[in-house]
Amino acid sequence: MQHVFIIGAKGIGNYGGYETFLQKLVKYHKDNDRIRYHIACKANGQGAMDETKLPGAKTDDASHFTYFNAECFKINIPEKLGPAQAIYYDIAALRECIKLIKEQGIQNPIIYILACRVGPFVGHYVKQVHKLGGQVFLNPDGHEWKRAKWSAPVRRYWKVSEAGMVKHADLVVCDSINIEKYIQTEYAKYHPKTTFIAYGSDIYPSKLADDDEKFTSWLSDKGVSRFNYYLVVGRFVPENNFETMIREFMKSNSKKDFAIITTQDRDFLAELDNKLHFKNDRRIKFVGTVYDQELLKKIRENAYGYFHGHSVGGTNPSLLEALGSTKLNLLLNVVFNEEVGQDAAIYWSKEEGNLAGIIDQSDKMEQSEIDDYGRKAKQRIKDAYSWQFIADRYDSIFG
Repeated sequence: MQHVFIIGAKGIGNYGGYETFLQKLVKYHKDNDRIRYHIACKANGQGAMDETKLPGAKTDDASHFTYFNAECFKINIPEKLGPAQAIYYDIAALRECIKLIKEQGIQNPIIYILACRVGPFVGHYVKQVHKLGGQVFLNPDGHEWKRAKWSAPVRRYWKVSEAGMVKHADLVVCDSINIEKYIQTEYAKYHPKTTFIAYGSDIYPSKLADDDEKFTSWLSDKGVSRFNYYLVVGRFVPENNFETMIREFMKSNSKKDFAIITTQDRDFLAELDNKLHFKNDRRIKFVGTVYDQELLKKIRENAYGYFHGHSVGGTNPSLLEALGSTKLNLLLNVVFNEEVGQDAAIYWSKEEGNLAGIIDQSDKMEQSEIDDYGRKAKQRIKDAYSWQFIADRYDSIFG
């Protein structure tokens, strides 16, 4: 049996790309008796794991739970570390993995690290893993060093860390063709071994009926109606370009609403309102978070259109979910989004007036044209991003 230790996600099924990926990977491999997963989760702090909210999870004790064929262990993090929390978390998780491998006498383990946070320190631990007959795989995510939320010194650290992670990894698993090209070009001197495995999605419809009280109550509570709202789902951070989307929607002549499903950052929200005064526009609706996956899918299916403004990173899970559920998708024109959407979406730029004009054109679109985009979007997921396809690819590199 192949034991695979995964670290770097806050938990399983939480709000985030890696967290969604882990939930799907474990569920699709739940009957795979050749792979046993061991997954590190945050015990405390922002985004901490609460397995009581994860259907199918069984609590073993305060620090351990089981999710299908995954043994999950929680890592406590000192709250006062600030941005260094993520670095502490990954190192503590790495140490715990090595300890478990030794204690359980596990042969030929794989440690799969999600994101490039501990590059300056990872060489020491990779040597230990190699001595135990194991390998270290890496998923570099996107360009963390470009994220606007980080100060210049922190961004410099992420870039150095990325280099260290790539240098020491036995295999770099890239979720985007463009990320793989970047790794091969930027770090050619390390001769990295890479492979491309995207994130996945599905195209089955929500289990909720149109008149399901859960859905109709959500519509009523938020003051929106079916096919009369544009939607965005994502973390409320600058590189997801909420400012551009809100500003441009306010400039448009659309009579529809703009429903924003996000984790709210009050400081960023206040800063945005000072700039845009969006609270004066009744169409702009921050509708909170939705963790019920069937309800979220239903909300996507009934949106008139979906905005995707992510500008940093590879294959984004929320984009895949939108293509699998929403017919009309309006994406920021960066290479990562174009790689995924191809001809199944409409693309906008951050140039002033561009998205507003596209919104006005979209409002006038014939239903047959919208349906055509929807068919192409679902086909795109079916061809390249189905969870079964992705799970099978991981089976081939882990198994």
